[in-house]
Amino acid sequence: MSALTLAALALVSLCLAFALLYLLARRIDNYGLVDIAWSYAFGLIALLYALLGSGWTVRRALIASLALVWSARLGTHLAIRVIGHHPEEDGRYQQLRQDWAANFVAKMFWFFQMQAVSVVLLGAAFLLACLNPAPQIHPLEIAGTILWLIAISGEALADAQLAAFKRNPANKGKVCAVGLWHLSRHPNYFFEWLIWVSYFVFALASPWGWIAIVGPASILYLLLRVTGIPMTEEQSLRSRGDAYRRYQKTTSAFIPWFPKQ
Repeated sequence: MSALTLAALALVSLCLAFALLYLLARRIDNYGLVDIAWSYAFGLIALLYALLGSGWTVRRALIASLALVWSARLGTHLAIRVIGHHPEEDGRYQQLRQDWAANFVAKMFWFFQMQAVSVVLLGAAFLLACLNPAPQIHPLEIAGTILWLIAISGEALADAQLAAFKRNPANKGKVCAVGLWHLSRHPNYFFEWLIWVSYFVFALASPWGWIAIVGPASILYLLLRVTGIPMTEEQSLRSRGDAYRRYQKTTSAFIPWFPKQ
């Protein structure tokens, strides 16, 4: 099966799945479900590419395993947060309700569809690797795997530290500045981006692998300029006020670094 055919199959399947998810989100009036689905979708398309791709079996199994583990960890983490601890809608979507006002329902449908498109575009690294016929693991694929291990460990640690901080009733309304959060205001975002860099490095060993740069480049833009840091910090300023402003003055926004005195 060709790259174009595989990508088209993935796109049609995901557009349908996200359309159904949109109906569910509208029914329960919580559009935060899209974050969970978006995370799980990457593992599913990586598995699809691995099963139908024509590349070397060992490589297909390796890249699919990396994608599935990351996808399942992130998706489950978000599911617990959205459905378990915070059943109310995420503040970002509450803000979109205000920003989009009367056109909210229609715009959210296309927002969900764009999530399906983004999964296919960002998943280019998985597709290219699963079509690579070379019968041996390339040093770049080893490097990508090592970087992936570092990144997913960092992201899991950041999430665990934040969760532990929030579980303590004494920290209600306070800013988490412990562990990795002492070095970065968004260490989870940094390590999430690093995971996408690892997929790009892995894909570079495959023909046309440079196309996978769309992954880390797009994620970096979204995190720094669109739905990541800007929206999260707006919400933090609304909920924590001056305490968060002081945190902003001393702590790196993205890359972990020593805080200012």
